[in-house]
Amino acid sequence: MTPALGRALILLSVAAAIAGAFTAFAAGKTGSRATTLIARRLAYLFAFGMIAANLLMVWALVTGDFSISYVAQVGARDLPLWVKVSSLWSSLEGSILFWGLIIGVYVALAARSLGDRHPEYEPWALAVWLACGAFFAFLIAGPAQPFHTVFPVPPDGPGPNPLLQNHILMVAHPPFLYLGYVGMTIPFGLACAALFAGRLDHEFLAPLRTWLLVAWTFLAVAIVLGGWWAYEVLGWGGYWSWDPVENASFLPWLTATAALHSVIVLERRQVLKAWTLVLVLCSFLLTILGTFMTRSGVFNSVHSFTQSDIGPTILTFFAAALLFSVGLLALRVDTLRSEGRFEAAASREAFFLGNNLLLVLFTFTVLVGTVFPLIVEAVRGVQMSVGRPYFDRMSVPIGVALLFLMGVGPALPWGAASAAQVRSALLPPLTGGFVFALLGALAGVRNPWTLVTLLAGGYAAQVTLAEMLRPVLQRRSRGEALGAALRGAWFGTGARRFGAYVAHAGTVLIFVAIAVSSTMGRQTEVTLRTGDMVEIGRYGLRLLAIDQVSEPHREATVARIEVLIDGAVVGRLEPRMNFYPTQREPIGTPAVRTSVREDLYLSVMNFDTAGGSVGLLAMVNPMVVWIWVASFVMGLGALFALFGTRRRAGESA
Repeated sequence: MTPALGRALILLSVAAAIAGAFTAFAAGKTGSRATTLIARRLAYLFAFGMIAANLLMVWALVTGDFSISYVAQVGARDLPLWVKVSSLWSSLEGSILFWGLIIGVYVALAARSLGDRHPEYEPWALAVWLACGAFFAFLIAGPAQPFHTVFPVPPDGPGPNPLLQNHILMVAHPPFLYLGYVGMTIPFGLACAALFAGRLDHEFLAPLRTWLLVAWTFLAVAIVLGGWWAYEVLGWGGYWSWDPVENASFLPWLTATAALHSVIVLERRQVLKAWTLVLVLCSFLLTILGTFMTRSGVFNSVHSFTQSDIGPTILTFFAAALLFSVGLLALRVDTLRSEGRFEAAASREAFFLGNNLLLVLFTFTVLVGTVFPLIVEAVRGVQMSVGRPYFDRMSVPIGVALLFLMGVGPALPWGAASAAQVRSALLPPLTGGFVFALLGALAGVRNPWTLVTLLAGGYAAQVTLAEMLRPVLQRRSRGEALGAALRGAWFGTGARRFGAYVAHAGTVLIFVAIAVSSTMGRQTEVTLRTGDMVEIGRYGLRLLAIDQVSEPHREATVARIEVLIDGAVVGRLEPRMNFYPTQREPIGTPAVRTSVREDLYLSVMNFDTAGGSVGLLAMVNPMVVWIWVASFVMGLGALFALFGTRRRAGESA
């Protein structure tokens, strides 16, 4: 009964998406509002089918209905509840079903938010959104069908990949990643609608910017959560390795960042219309390419848990979307004429464009390093790899340049400026740059690129702080009380601007924390017997015991290690090896002691339970916690910006 109901709900979604796409396209051609309303209702029906199918699958996973093929594949009775729920996205069929849920919710919310405010654009956007939804609904109904009936019904299942059971972050990281990936469908549809309509009105920039910012925020948080998961689970002590799946999420984030800055220039100076839409289209295309990377099995990655043979199907959709985008641009881009122009090279809009070009260069650099080995293997039959040295060598200079422009651009005025204005804007922030670099040198930083990063970070930090305070000081100069000035500049009409600079502050902090943590860390390998103590920097480590722990879904060997600083006990760490019934090799879980200054990171390499000894990889990683803090700051800034955007939209309405 349950498998049949699940299949019926998916077929309902397929039918609604296909019918809605054709209906919306017809509405765009005829201009019929009645037909557009029918398409909107079909979008709601598509969302209903996807939501209901996902709720049905979650219920089956939680209750252990092994008559459903996907539950029999990844479910198990003895799993913790959070693992049962997160099993929905732990393997191919469930992850595509979850993708369908998110695209359904997004399409319904976007259709409702557009309402009748943009009748010229809505049918075209609905047509594109529902066409994308129809493809993924087809995947769920066909190649990735999760509701096949299993007979005979097994008494239990194997559970999801053990790596996905090792940390609670797997409850958050994949949903945030999908919310970012799938969210790019909405600005993609809006950009296509602008091209179909042959115009990009100033009022239409509000929904485009809002939905782009929503997807960008989820993707930014997902990238950091993925790094945090790798740091807390994989045991090698790092958070980013230029893994192909990591790159797959980073690429659309780069182009979406460029698009957000381009939208700002378009709003203020009425230039870069076509360029902005190109960046939005590229962001969506890169999410589809990233989906191929993570679902096809052509990349070897510790992050890829859902490999299958649907890669060619996704690649076909990517090719179709690429041809559609290029064809639409070729036919309609000349209808989008810029009303403004660039007045001077030393202006904010000019440096925003420079920022855009660097982000595109960064995207191209990462894309080439990621896909080049596949191209070589396909053409010449020779396997090769592009490793971290290439990415570090190419990305570090680009990243430092971006960080510096993050300070230069906002410091300059819009439009033409005199030489005196340029000097007064650009010279004072050098103080912040030299202070950051000096503090780094005094703290022991000797790596040249790290010092340059601190210099650029200090420059951008001073500009960011000055721009946050500028509207407050302006209000104070007009006689406003401090509280009223702060409310108006940061939480009132200035919330969007303030949020952008909060996000900038988080970005500066991430740059600095990555530069310091990746060049100033220390590591060593030690072997401890019970009762032994070893010193690592300012830390002392004493092995108290090695214990065997039995849990419902796994067995574990745990090292109980006492941590001392300057001879005083400050706590315990318990790195472990986990043994899963379905896994031949154990999976380690490191233990981390985090402080504002540094992390003490312990990862088990081997146990000798008979001899009472443990081999450890011990690392001292400075400033890592500030990467996680900075991601929260960026997310907070995005929320402020979204609040400001909605407030302005409401005021204009």
